[in-house]
Amino acid sequence: MVRIATLLPSATEIVCALGLADRIVGVTHECDYPPEIRGRPRVVRAKIDSAALTSAEIDAQVARALSEGQSLYEIDADALRAIRPDLLITQDLCDVCALPGDEIESIAHALPGPPNVLRLHPHSLADILGDILSVGEATGRAAEARRVVAGLRTRIARVEASARGRARPRVCCLEWTDPPFCAGHWVPEMVALAGGDDVIGRAGRPSFRVEWAAIAAVNPEVVVLMPCGYSLGQARREGVALAARPGWRALAAAAAGRVYATDANAFFSRSGPRVVDGVEILGTMLHPEAAVWTTPPGSWAALSPPLPTEPSREPAVAPPSPPRAVPRLRD
Repeated sequence: MVRIATLLPSATEIVCALGLADRIVGVTHECDYPPEIRGRPRVVRAKIDSAALTSAEIDAQVARALSEGQSLYEIDADALRAIRPDLLITQDLCDVCALPGDEIESIAHALPGPPNVLRLHPHSLADILGDILSVGEATGRAAEARRVVAGLRTRIARVEASARGRARPRVCCLEWTDPPFCAGHWVPEMVALAGGDDVIGRAGRPSFRVEWAAIAAVNPEVVVLMPCGYSLGQARREGVALAARPGWRALAAAAAGRVYATDANAFFSRSGPRVVDGVEILGTMLHPEAAVWTTPPGSWAALSPPLPTEPSREPAVAPPSPPRAVPRLRD
């Protein structure tokens, strides 16, 4: 029986989707789905305790660590040695969420009976589906992986078909709010499939820092808050802070009551099967009249009703802050 250590939450979800939850002998501190995986030995931990920090404070610590060439995570070599895995699954995605590649290889090579290391490289929906197939091949579950992927493709096609021919609203997806980052990688593709036009994000490319003036300039009709690694409750709190910004009420999305918070940690940040739930969530947000599927309870929420129609007297946008490119967490 293959003993698997998953070094990122999305890998844990992929392995479990293939019916191999009982093969997982080690996980990360962030692995929380499916529920039966909780309590497994943790072999990766964070160096930053973000529980009590604001978005701005987290960003500052991330920027400092990256500028010093440090990883935000560390591998517990002793814990790995104790669980004796046959397969380690990790990924190369961004400077923030990636574990140190050289360190993984060094630790794996030093383990008794060195495990195989499978690296995933997701930047698009096709990559995510391809990674599911790769995990299936590596674990002897290739047929089940093909079945899972076929089901996900069917759900994606259903959303895309429901949006076809409908008006496509301008959409801005925020992966971080202080400072603002637009979502990248697979998110702009998800928006397009759901029947919208992502007016800032770039499909297949990392998220990047954007000034509030740029957001005001494109005047999105829909704003989706998906702070990387945040739950719905945390995203809603970020939305409350944004609603107090000068110029926020002048955005078309705020005026129409089309600002949404999401459980980004579950449905957008992780490159696993649940991103397809994310496509369905976006489809429901953008074209509720066409949705013939249900979305998971507690996965998203509208933040406010439409505003009164009288003209706003607020300034169009707050003074921009100095630009600084800092990638955000994805896993």
